[in-house]
Amino acid sequence: MSSPHIKSAAVAAALSALDEGRAAERPVLREAVRTLLAALAERAPGRSVEVRVPPYGAIQCVPGPRHTRGTPPNVVEMDPETWLAVATGRLDWAQAVTEGRVRVSGIRADLAPHLPL
Repeated sequence: MSSPHIKSAAVAAALSALDEGRAAERPVLREAVRTLLAALAERAPGRSVEVRVPPYGAIQCVPGPRHTRGTPPNVVEMDPETWLAVATGRLDWAQAVTEGRVRVSGIRADLAPHLPL
């Protein structure tokens, strides 16, 4: 399934920069991260998992018990470049977790069923 988010200008520009071995400009990378986080929130609506991509964004997603206070029990965190790679299918979720590029905690923190976007 292809998402219109993947075709956004910011996502395309950020992926192009990474393909060329250079860092994407901060505003472009920020917009790309937020666009793909929004796509994940649409695909897996809910509030049981917090996905963090510092310093650009965080969302809650995945159906299940809602978290309201303190540190969420189900957390996924990664850097922006890793998020772009797993969200667009350039990096396999399991491989990213195994390599330590994604930090996960909690029984619901597996995003594999929702990725790539």
